[in-house]
Amino acid sequence: MSARKCRLQYSKFVSCLFIALSLVIVLGAHAQTLTVLHNFTDGADGASPWVGVTMDQAGNLYGTTVYGGDPNACSGYGCGVVFKMAHRNSNWTFAPIYTFTGGQDGAVPLARVVFGPNGSLYGSTFVGGNGYYAEGTGVIFNLQPPAHASGRVFDPWVETVLYRFGGVSDGNWPSGDLIFGAGGSIFGTTQSGGYECEDTVYCGTVFELTPNGSGWTENVLYEFNQGSVAVPMAGLVFDQVGRLYGTTSNSSGAVFQLAQSGSFWTETTVYRFLGGSDGYMPVGGLVYEPPSHFFGTTEFGGVNGLGTVYQLDEMFNGWTHTVLYSLTNGHSPQSTLFRDSAGNLYGTTCNGGANNSGTVFKLENVGGTWTEQDLYQFTGGNDGYCPLGQVIVDSGGNVYGTTIYGGTSQHGVVFEISPS
Repeated sequence: MSARKCRLQYSKFVSCLFIALSLVIVLGAHAQTLTVLHNFTDGADGASPWVGVTMDQAGNLYGTTVYGGDPNACSGYGCGVVFKMAHRNSNWTFAPIYTFTGGQDGAVPLARVVFGPNGSLYGSTFVGGNGYYAEGTGVIFNLQPPAHASGRVFDPWVETVLYRFGGVSDGNWPSGDLIFGAGGSIFGTTQSGGYECEDTVYCGTVFELTPNGSGWTENVLYEFNQGSVAVPMAGLVFDQVGRLYGTTSNSSGAVFQLAQSGSFWTETTVYRFLGGSDGYMPVGGLVYEPPSHFFGTTEFGGVNGLGTVYQLDEMFNGWTHTVLYSLTNGHSPQSTLFRDSAGNLYGTTCNGGANNSGTVFKLENVGGTWTEQDLYQFTGGNDGYCPLGQVIVDSGGNVYGTTIYGGTSQHGVVFEISPS
């Protein structure tokens, strides 16, 4: 069972809050200003945003929650929502744009929603899709504004399920961000299904969804077949020649490559983590920098045992692995990094910091040495607790993300960190 799934916790349904509350907090010598843009209430607005947010060209934010929404769905806990936060001058308004029911439409989205080539939103749910939500194995979905949208932020969007996973043979439990290839194909991973690489353990797949005119066809590109390289929990990235890369979290973890030859894809294990100073359990995905550089995090290990930020480089004679930084304050990073145009790396930790409630950190390369700055250390109170998902950074240096707990109702927040 995945680390993320083990950490899921249920909470009580309360009333809905639609307009974002604002809370401004400043901490630390190099502190930035944190503003809480929305406090989740476990009502119609959802609860526990497990992943980060996506920004459109107008600066609006889109995200998901794993719980809340419909109080009658998913055994009374709610099956989660997709939400939009509209930016109007200096104000933010919040609205759920789709509420999952736990039936054929899916339940419990553990990945961000992302924009596809046609400008609409795509995502996945971890369970649901077939029968009772807990017995379902997940769906891939598309969301579009209603055909005659009024422009009001509260208008619900229309969901189309592109694919419902059937179980073992085609994979189950998708949780990483989706990416798009040539011709509009969708690529992603499942945590389970595929090959039984250990006794009663199905170790996950890499899949492609291809439009066929009237719908979508799934093709399993690879079934993980050895216990030491198995269970992908994050999404994929392409390099500039069309090869796919990702991470697996089983055992000490690994980084893999899939290269296409004709209609077949061949897996190469780029790096196996040893479980010591090099780190272990790379739950988050990879960030790609052309032509041949990749950046990622491990949840544990490193010099201090608190996790690492690492770099992988493809050389003429193979791959090199370098620990850029061993975490010292915040620890146990699970999210994919964000890389800005200057090459700085941003990440989150669910634990550690001055209040053991998590941090948002920035790594900057100064003269060949990577230095860390804690942009914010959460208190575990109204500002949130445990920023588990990826942060994004806009052109002005503002950082946006979520926490799965904390806030005024203790069901998580959407936050903005602004340069001070």
